[in-house]
Amino acid sequence: MIKLQLYEALRFEKTARYLRRFNSSLLALMGVLIFGIIGYMIIEGYTFAEAFYMEIITISTVGYGEVKNLSEAGRIFTSILIVLNMGVAAYAISTVTSFILDGELQKYLKDYRVYQKIQELRDHTIICGFGRHGQEITQEFIKNNVPFVVIENNEDKIREMRLQDDFLFLNGDATHDQILKEAGIATAKSLIVTTGEDAENVFITLSARQLNHRLNIISRAVDKITEKKLKRAGADQVVIPERLGGFYMATLVRKPEVVEFFTLISNMGSAQIQFEEIETDSIGYEHLGKSIKSLNIRGRTGVNVIGLRDSDGNYTINPSPESIIQSGMRIIVLGDEQQVQTFKTEMIKWSEPD
Repeated sequence: MIKLQLYEALRFEKTARYLRRFNSSLLALMGVLIFGIIGYMIIEGYTFAEAFYMEIITISTVGYGEVKNLSEAGRIFTSILIVLNMGVAAYAISTVTSFILDGELQKYLKDYRVYQKIQELRDHTIICGFGRHGQEITQEFIKNNVPFVVIENNEDKIREMRLQDDFLFLNGDATHDQILKEAGIATAKSLIVTTGEDAENVFITLSARQLNHRLNIISRAVDKITEKKLKRAGADQVVIPERLGGFYMATLVRKPEVVEFFTLISNMGSAQIQFEEIETDSIGYEHLGKSIKSLNIRGRTGVNVIGLRDSDGNYTINPSPESIIQSGMRIIVLGDEQQVQTFKTEMIKWSEPD
């Protein structure tokens, strides 16, 4: 019998109803079987084996023949048993048929495959909410091959995600620790909270920080007052979309060409333009203490170094060629996908000992 815990964990509410009906039909069938065996043993004095055989040929309507001639009471009991079995069989058949015809079986199997893939994720991003902002985030992640899983409890949005191939999602409430665990928060690299309710955003952020202290948490805030609360709850970055929208519109007045240029870059996709941030400690040691010019980064890889971030978190924008690459820094480069990949390969090659 299918256990209730299985579909509770997967949060498939409609499928759970079908499974409960299926379990009920199995229980009813077992009840009729036990009722028949006990009835034949009491009324006709059959042994257990005889009663079991008689019960099977009766409820299956095979009609191989009676073990012994039935008494009048036995015939009445058999008639009642057949009527009961017809009702139970009709209920079980309708349950299985509707499960298949309504498409629930296909949805269940697909959702279960998605669930299995989620359990294999490592260093992925969890996105809480599939509203306007959540959808934009997933589009960017798909373009840049960033692994992610979406948590959403709106059935319409779940159906929308189910139609997309290889789209990883969970149907559940992100404020619950269990659903965050099922999304792989223990092995996740970052979490983005995009719901339209500040209270939910704070609660999700607080729960996520408790479950994974190393997690990079980025949360949306609707009200500016909530920004500090989110930071105290554990958010590394807080984004207020209205503030960014106002800045964007004001910049369109002051510097429309600049905005158009960055909009063009952001819409070109990962195959053409990429910003990449790389830790110097993760790519080797032989380039440390050398300048950008001496490393000939532009000539060897094609990327432009547009920023440096030191170990104290201070940024140098558009660093000079004489800037020294030091341990603990982050190098921010701009280039197309091939150039960025060449940059990573070259840096790894430099780190190999002679």
